[in-house]
Amino acid sequence: MAAADFELGLNSFGEVATDGDRVLSDAETVRLLVTEARLAESVGLDVFSLGEHYREGHNDSATPVLLAAAATATERIRLGTSVTVLSTNDPVRLYHEFATLDAVSNGRAQMVLGRASATESFPLFGYDLADYERLFEEKLDLFLRLQRDEPVTWSGTVRSALVDQRLHPRMQPGGIPTWIGVGGSPNSVVRAARHGLPLMLAIIGGRPQRFAGHVDLYTKALEQFGHTPQPIGQHSLGLVADTDEEAVETWWRYWQPVAAALAKERGFYKPDRARYEAEIGHGALFVGSPETVAQKIAGVARDLRLSRFDLKYDIMHLPRDARARTIELLGSEVAPRVRELLAKEPTNV
Repeated sequence: MAAADFELGLNSFGEVATDGDRVLSDAETVRLLVTEARLAESVGLDVFSLGEHYREGHNDSATPVLLAAAATATERIRLGTSVTVLSTNDPVRLYHEFATLDAVSNGRAQMVLGRASATESFPLFGYDLADYERLFEEKLDLFLRLQRDEPVTWSGTVRSALVDQRLHPRMQPGGIPTWIGVGGSPNSVVRAARHGLPLMLAIIGGRPQRFAGHVDLYTKALEQFGHTPQPIGQHSLGLVADTDEEAVETWWRYWQPVAAALAKERGFYKPDRARYEAEIGHGALFVGSPETVAQKIAGVARDLRLSRFDLKYDIMHLPRDARARTIELLGSEVAPRVRELLAKEPTNV
């Protein structure tokens, strides 16, 4: 892959922002996301993506609607999901939503499908966690059939059968770009390869280089299944500011309480200052000045043979000004610097 083709994007989970001492309402945060998509396009970023969550403080529960709003406010930037919880979505409804988004945006829709690391959607929509694997496997098969075949006849155990169904509006031939999100499971890596789909690595802690084995597994599995090489991306958290000190102090203030809550909920390590700084230095937090963040992105891009990097830029109550500055610097300074660094020493894709 040529360095000029390396993609940089943004991920948001719709987390509530602040403006001075005031916490924005849910509705204000939703409108802010559309504004941020427009800003991302104006500074030259490639992709703007939204997650799918159903917990307090997150406003990304109707992702296709939000992306359609962003489509009307932009012209070029690609619009996708940082995760779509396929297990608790109906593939037919999902196809209709994203075919419509692709039409509204003039072919800019894409998505990352995942099994869900946060499982609130299972009881919310009446699904049993005991069916976690079966739901995803069957629904993935159906969703890909809907994108690739016409008409579709399908039967399974998780929804009613289809017989010679044609859905409208139709997606472009072959469907929209559809990635598989992986948080660490080798089985998910092999699943992506079996279906010939791009791989998105969700790396939120520890050294990103520990995923090198997953990349090797993926490339070998693609070859064994008879598929051509596919893109590999990385999703990680971070903030870009004018100086390293500003970035480190700002992110710590808002990341620490979120990380502490997750540590209690999921049994993660306690987020003390030493471990925080270690994550910035060698781990999965991309926090710093434009040069610091660019050097780190270029390094992991080489090590993991990436063709795309998405920065998850929002976190609970982070000021809207800090969010905007991250977007501006990522597009205007980090992205061109990353491509410059990769041109000097390219990845091994």
